[in-house]
Amino acid sequence: MKPLFHINIRTPLLALLLVFAPAVMAQVQDSRIQMAGLDHLTAKASQTVEVNLDERLMRIAAKVLSDKDEDERQVKKLVEGIKGVYVKSFQFETDGQYVAADVETIRTQLRGRGWTRLVNVTSKKEGMLEVYLLFNADQVGGLAVLHTDDRELTVVNIVGPVDLDKLAKLEGQLGIPELGIESPKKSKKDDEK
Repeated sequence: MKPLFHINIRTPLLALLLVFAPAVMAQVQDSRIQMAGLDHLTAKASQTVEVNLDERLMRIAAKVLSDKDEDERQVKKLVEGIKGVYVKSFQFETDGQYVAADVETIRTQLRGRGWTRLVNVTSKKEGMLEVYLLFNADQVGGLAVLHTDDRELTVVNIVGPVDLDKLAKLEGQLGIPELGIESPKKSKKDDEK
């Protein structure tokens, strides 16, 4: 006689995965800023830069870097754990080629759960620079930089654990612009330790 109810151990495991997978995926997706809403600016821009390095491409790039070359070895070490680097940058010949609503599509995402604005610099000459960190508990799980001025709009998004000391060394590489991040200076007491 066949039992009326047969409980397979895989069924509860599958159910747990189905329940928790969206939460895990949401946490990863929350750190990725959606920039497709800016694509219409490409036609107006005199120069457009777009970088899309997902986790797969980051691993490939790390494999290509040589362990023998000191600089390449350092970059390889710096990108460990980073899930992606995404950049969109538009430069325009004249003022007024993008509107506040374009920038608001990015800022709205950065007001989401876990994001904290770390830096907000406004200059009449150099525009506005905003730096945001995404915190997952006590760890930094992502970084976003938004730079705007009359003739430029740039968004940088790094997905994954971000070490600010490492990030300062990554500036100018892998499409990450110079952000002006400085590593904390060591004191003589730190050197003695």
